[in-house]
Amino acid sequence: MVTVAAPKPSAGSPVQRFLDALEIDTRLLAMAGALAVIWMGFHLLSGGTFLTPRNLWNLAVQSADIAIMATGMVLIIVARHIDLSVGSVQGVVAMIMAWLMVEVFPIGVGWNWIAALLLGVAVAVAIGAFQGWWIAYRGVPAFVVTLGGLLVFRGLAWAVTEGRTVAPLDDSFTLIGGGLRGAIGAFWSWVVGGAMIAFILVAAVMGRSQRKRYAFALRPLWAEILVTGSAVAAVVAFVMVMNSYYRPRTDIPQGIPIPVLIVIGVALFMGFLTRSTRFGRYVFAIGGNPEAAQLAGIDVRKVTVGIFALMGLLAGIAAAMAAARLNAGANSIGTLNELTVIAAAVIGGTSLAGGVGTVAGAILGAVIMQSLQAGMILLGLPSPMQNVVIGGVLILAVWVDTIYQRSRR
Repeated sequence: MVTVAAPKPSAGSPVQRFLDALEIDTRLLAMAGALAVIWMGFHLLSGGTFLTPRNLWNLAVQSADIAIMATGMVLIIVARHIDLSVGSVQGVVAMIMAWLMVEVFPIGVGWNWIAALLLGVAVAVAIGAFQGWWIAYRGVPAFVVTLGGLLVFRGLAWAVTEGRTVAPLDDSFTLIGGGLRGAIGAFWSWVVGGAMIAFILVAAVMGRSQRKRYAFALRPLWAEILVTGSAVAAVVAFVMVMNSYYRPRTDIPQGIPIPVLIVIGVALFMGFLTRSTRFGRYVFAIGGNPEAAQLAGIDVRKVTVGIFALMGLLAGIAAAMAAARLNAGANSIGTLNELTVIAAAVIGGTSLAGGVGTVAGAILGAVIMQSLQAGMILLGLPSPMQNVVIGGVLILAVWVDTIYQRSRR
């Protein structure tokens, strides 16, 4: 009979022992608390407007493309690189998709938007792999390569249509961006919510059984129930809020927006990639100690190309969502998004020193960034002052990360 080791009682305050029993990342918990404070603050300052179903629904849609790219930026930064070109790649790929859809493929044909989407994403992957090749096989620092990419691809985004806005796009394509029709309604939202709850429960049961099997320390049963119950409650609350926003002048609930479904799918894929695949383990090993990873037999150069190609894939998906939301290919798409994406990853707990980062943290960081921006717009804060606030938040996040890394050492 296998004996399961009980967790050792931790020293410290009752709060610290409580958190240790829950086994929750304290930084992730702190970010969730910060998000709650931001939401409540903007809600009070806006006279009760911020935490309305309509605003939260729009916030979810607006956060989607940043969240998707932030999950890829986690791996880039974990591996001790940086990508300053993601906003420009998003912009040029969005223009390419719109140009193909409107001016190249036959208008009104059912497959034209699918072909434009696939070709645009393929271009994005090729761009990412090309930049990764320069970094991995030619030894050019990622900062320099992607800074050049920022300028080159922003220029190419203009050159595709010589600065013209390309519109309108295919109706089916625009569903990817959300909008009045880009949601799945109340019934299917509860179906998706039920599937998410089932996934959470199965994952909790399987995780506990795996710990028993390998004689790992188990969380107290009350902590397991509390963590799982909180996750289930969050899913139920999310679906209820999404269903509380109705289409204008109707009593038809919008439900979960399609961009949010794409974010959920990307998050599950990236979570699996980082935790359960050899590639994900290699990325974190490289970030922890590149020399040791090389000596251990990891092909660092190939993994580096793979990371940037993956970042290109995610930027391509984000480009499709942004163009679909605008129903146009515009030169403004992706402008300064590289800074927002990096800030989201860093605020989400990804260490600029490398080796540390989570997909969940990046998504939470994206929501925090978009919440700040949406709240400041709601309050009528001028755009220059918005940049001041965002810059200050980024500096504060890096300072907090520095303190955290020192405390770990």
